[in-house]
Parts: sequence; C-alpha cells; structure tokens
Amino acid sequence: MRMSFIDPGALRSEFALEECVTTPDALGGHTQSWVELATLFALVEPVSAQSVFGADQTLETATHRVTMRWRAGLKSGMRLRRNQRVLDIITVHDPDETQRYIVCRTREQGA
Repeated sequence: MRMSFIDPGALRSEFALEECVTTPDALGGHTQSWVELATLFALVEPVSAQSVFGADQTLETATHRVTMRWRAGLKSGMRLRRNQRVLDIITVHDPDETQRYIVCRTREQGA
C-alpha cells in the first residue's frame, strides 16, 4: 500500500501517549497505572460507531483511524489521551514501510 502525501498541518490533534505499568502491592496483588511517555500530534478520522444495550445500560463504542509521524516502540495495548478522551490502541502499522507515518486503529469507550 502506497501512502499518499499527508499535509503536516493535518496532524493537529495533540495527545498524550500512555503505557500501562503494573506495580506490586504489599498484599501480593498489583495495581495498574498509566504513565505518560510522550506528546504526539495526530490526524484522527472516525471509522465506525455502535451502541449496545444490555444489563439496563447502553455502551457506546467508536473506532478511529489515527495517523501520526512514525515512532519506534508504539504498540497495541498503549493508549492516546486528550483530557477525558481516551483512545485505546488496537493495531499499529506502517502503511508503506518507509518509517514516515504510523496508522493506528483505536477504540473509544463511551463516545
């Protein structure tokens, strides 16, 4: 797949890249917290949205295609956060294998 030119000005949505860190606690369990690794600018494009009703509540989910400059170490399981908005990274790929851009498929709960 050949990636077309992306206007750098289109990468204007600022996100914090976060990774989940597990820390052991004193009772033999663990706690999970999110640690900010970097600030990234991205192009966010909506892909789909769905609403599921069950257990007397509605769960809204939206998926997005997020394009950003190439970055080593970016992987699924990380997340992008902007204030209260959280995009969980599902897949990561370099569409034309030139290490110019990375495209992530993300899921946003409660959208």
